[in-house]
Amino acid sequence: MMTVFNTPQPNFSIGMVERFIDAQYGFSVKAKALTSERDQNFLCTQEKNNYILKISNPYEDKTILEMQNSCIQYISGRDPSISIPSIIPGLNDEPIQSIQKENDTFFVRLLNYVPGQFLKDIHHQHNLLYKLGIFLGRLTNAMDGFDHAAAHRKFEWNIENLDFIIDHNHFLESKIEIVKHFTEQYVDNILPVSSGLRKAVIHNDGNDHNVLVNNLGKPSGIIDFGDMVYTYVVCEPAVCMAYVAAENREPLDLISQVLKGFHNEHPLVEEELLAAIYLVCMRLCITVTMAAYRKQLFPQNKYISVTENQAWVFLEKMKNQDLKDWSKRLAEYAQS
Repeated sequence: MMTVFNTPQPNFSIGMVERFIDAQYGFSVKAKALTSERDQNFLCTQEKNNYILKISNPYEDKTILEMQNSCIQYISGRDPSISIPSIIPGLNDEPIQSIQKENDTFFVRLLNYVPGQFLKDIHHQHNLLYKLGIFLGRLTNAMDGFDHAAAHRKFEWNIENLDFIIDHNHFLESKIEIVKHFTEQYVDNILPVSSGLRKAVIHNDGNDHNVLVNNLGKPSGIIDFGDMVYTYVVCEPAVCMAYVAAENREPLDLISQVLKGFHNEHPLVEEELLAAIYLVCMRLCITVTMAAYRKQLFPQNKYISVTENQAWVFLEKMKNQDLKDWSKRLAEYAQS
């Protein structure tokens, strides 16, 4: 079955993008290509104004884009202090445009550029990571009550969805047993208590390539709502914790800061706090499985493997750790 994960990215030239914006939005820009996992993005500059043009994968469902647009409006109405991209409608007043290439139709959106420094470019000190957790808690509060039919999808980057890993773990070859170990841990320790884990629509991709920090050194904005899904609320901090863990040799103290900050802003129940480390490990299992699968399809796209090696280092280390002990320690610290 064709999906956004096994279909090549759009491949539009800068010239085509600049002409498209002139025709559909009524102004001229200078475009610059940006890296992306499965779509094609451009930074577009018009005098003192910057925009991001997003050309979706040809297999992206339009309802997913409509969900993102609706959620952006919802967050802006509930907490305008959170910096997020806003949608620029075309000359036809529609928020989603389309462009043809050969026999494919691609959906296109133009967004205002969100200023700030990416978290990936800043050293992850304890205090910053605590503030990051608070920011994600604020985002969760702002999204509270939001729902959309498209969020209730079977999505590969949803930690709750084990099918993707099970169906594709043969791509891991000699390392397959490591991922199977964490899958078993998840089945044994999370599935029996899953009824105690609350669900909601979450951003689901609070990594350091998407979180922005203002000039006061405080997380203040987030971009890229493409992985939104209806899943466990605690997956929001867990996804962020997974990226922090993958980038640090001694991650316990650092990821505990994220969880504590989130819990202080958006309180989690005991079962959710105890589940966090298992969800962190499963998110990184998705990361390595997705990388192993997609880099064989698209070896030229280096962005696919951007966190693969770090994820393996963490998983290989954690395979020999007592996750129940980590679970209790994280929960105790978050509640302290």
